[in-house]
Amino acid sequence: MFFQHIYDKTLAQASYLVGCQKTGEAIVIDPKRDVDTYLDIAKQNGLRITHVTETHIHADFLSGARELSAITGAQMYLSDEGGEGWEYEFEHISLKHGNIIKVGNLTLEVLHTPGHTPESISFLLTDRPASLQPVMLFTGDFVFVGDIGRPDLLEKAAGIKGTQDAGALQMYKSIQMFAHLPDFVQVWPGHGAGSACGKALGAVPSSTVGYEKIRNWAFQYEKDETGFVNYLLADQPEPPKYFAMMKKLNKVNRPLLTSVPQPKKLSAAEVKEAMDKGMKLIDTRNKVDFAAGFVPDSLNIQGNNAFATWMGWFVNYEEPFMLVASEAQIEDLTRKLMRIGLDNIYGFISDVNELDVELAKVNLIDIEEFKSHIGQEGVQIIDLRGASEFKNGHVEGADNVFVGTLLNNLSKISREKQVIIHCQGGDRAAIAYSILVKNGFQNVKNYSAGMNEWISQGNPVQIEETEAAVC
Repeated sequence: MFFQHIYDKTLAQASYLVGCQKTGEAIVIDPKRDVDTYLDIAKQNGLRITHVTETHIHADFLSGARELSAITGAQMYLSDEGGEGWEYEFEHISLKHGNIIKVGNLTLEVLHTPGHTPESISFLLTDRPASLQPVMLFTGDFVFVGDIGRPDLLEKAAGIKGTQDAGALQMYKSIQMFAHLPDFVQVWPGHGAGSACGKALGAVPSSTVGYEKIRNWAFQYEKDETGFVNYLLADQPEPPKYFAMMKKLNKVNRPLLTSVPQPKKLSAAEVKEAMDKGMKLIDTRNKVDFAAGFVPDSLNIQGNNAFATWMGWFVNYEEPFMLVASEAQIEDLTRKLMRIGLDNIYGFISDVNELDVELAKVNLIDIEEFKSHIGQEGVQIIDLRGASEFKNGHVEGADNVFVGTLLNNLSKISREKQVIIHCQGGDRAAIAYSILVKNGFQNVKNYSAGMNEWISQGNPVQIEETEAAVC
């Protein structure tokens, strides 16, 4: 048997290529959209991709299953377990609980594991030449290392009312089934630490059924359904805005993108003309370089591992946009955007100094100046972190406005007072500063070092009690 774990650290998303070396057949599970990765792996190992499958209709990335099938001719095997409204709307082979997918001498048994979504399935792999006992379970967003999939995304991100409580109850039943699998079965989940699909995902890539039964919080509520549901739904991170679009695009018959686009390098005149017409300029430089000099009205979304996630918060799927990025960086950024379906890159420019505009600078402050503003009547301190982060410890008197929802909450930011913004380590504050300045706020200061420095120097924090606790 051939096995490879492919991990996209930018979305904390895992996919898998599993092959039968005797017959040369291979299956890809939960592929990302830039599918050349899988084609290269298969070619290097003498395999043909003959099967493609998914664990569920994804919300956090745009699946590459259809692209991979179009290029290779592989059959697509997709869940038919969700009921009305949860059917894939393009041609595929439907899967039900108990169905078997054969890949050469390998078999993958389909297990219906609803909870995260109604149609969620897992795949129990048996390497039949080696043993008749199963060896691996590909869980998607069902069981993670140390956590389980959240059932509230359909309601919070996609607006499907009344689904989170039903999903939590389904998840409770699904983990009972999981607990009856052999302890030695390896668990390979769809996400790792940093994903918004759970709240406490482990950083290691895999686990076993037996280990999860010992360490995963979900299995400590074996006879307490109410406690399980309450804890599962409490303090989940804010789902990115683009999740609703991913649910739609992964379900419907959409246009395919079978190669990585090559954005056009723009002239200064083209950038100016586009900005004059209202097109967004996204500056992907690091926050230090942006602070030293940026194009007025541009947004600072750094081209790091969180780039695609924040782009999904602040760029919609209809509008074209431009990037500030080096030529060496543009392919990587384009791939990151492909993975969430943001394909409308108008072009890019590498050097902001090429534009005939006076660059602005970020008003940065240090911890001593930050302290001098605390408690002052004419000052508003804005903590840009998520609600659960804020509850776990914040500066006294700070207001919490999560950066992802800032555009919808500008009315909560004072235009008269001195506004001080901060987050954990400065990245979210860099985004927020550019948003506020673009929207006419003239009284903003950025304490970029944020809670990391505040806490490391032993300064006090206020903690808010939460209702749920691990038993």
